[in-house]
Amino acid sequence: MLVDSYGRVARKLRLSITDRCNFRCNFCMPATPVWLHKNELLTFDEIVRVTTILASLGVDKIKITGGEPLLRRDVDKLVELLAQIPGINSLSMTTNGYYLEDFAWKLRKAGLKAITISLHSLKEERYEKLVGRTGVFSRVLRGIEEAKKAEFNPLKINVVITRGCNDDEILDFVELSRASGLTIKFIEYMPFDGNKIWDRKLVVTGEEIISKIKSKYELIKVERSPGDTAISFKFADSINGGISIITSMSSPFCKDCDRIRITADGKLIPCLFSDDSYDLKSLIRTDASDEEVANFIKASFKKKFRGVESILNRDLENIRPMYSVGG
Repeated sequence: MLVDSYGRVARKLRLSITDRCNFRCNFCMPATPVWLHKNELLTFDEIVRVTTILASLGVDKIKITGGEPLLRRDVDKLVELLAQIPGINSLSMTTNGYYLEDFAWKLRKAGLKAITISLHSLKEERYEKLVGRTGVFSRVLRGIEEAKKAEFNPLKINVVITRGCNDDEILDFVELSRASGLTIKFIEYMPFDGNKIWDRKLVVTGEEIISKIKSKYELIKVERSPGDTAISFKFADSINGGISIITSMSSPFCKDCDRIRITADGKLIPCLFSDDSYDLKSLIRTDASDEEVANFIKASFKKKFRGVESILNRDLENIRPMYSVGG
């Protein structure tokens, strides 16, 4: 079992398999990202070995992230390998959706159960400005439709809400949820662009988002399970769709956080908001035994940072960009 000094137990792994991305969302990465070299990435064998050790320590849920994970060559083969690890009960992925049109069925066949797609605007011109690419909006929408056909469950949409940018689309996303059955996950703007001091004025809080939705629809709160990072609701007048709110900046759930992260280059990161990282790759590339790797992981996780709630009252800057950590 993985337990930190605050008594929190790790159950969920956020596994980044590449730092590269074909989009340039300005809240995720700096204008000129510096990519890892191929030989710096964990190999599939190394990923499977580390994940198997984590599963033996009680981790039972994996979310594959990036960068954009579908840029990793033969990603469906990696999914198949991870799906076969004893003790792993949930295998999902977060993606920008650009390649889903081609990969949805391959991933489903390989054993992926759930997908979360980032879609930060329903307006084509705005969306393409946000992601720094033109001519991609319709392809992402087709990818979402293909994922629906492949029957991923759950199938969620991530929306980072930023004041003055897309906060006028909150109800539009709610309508999408009600019409399509998709779960919409609204996320507060966080300081992970890696380029500038975080501006608190850009944060639209979860409370504001919920208030906006309640001005039109009655919501029923869903009981939160320990370790959940989101507050979830269903619609009182419909069984279709639902919404979740991630309040990392206004009301974080650090007290029972059950996550551990591994970066694409093999760094173990116990907490998203701290600068702490532990070099797992160097250990496994020096013929360390599984027991030695497990002990290293346990010792590293024991040092997990208290959480973002302890630093919210000061200016946040120089926090690692999201693409280098894994979403």
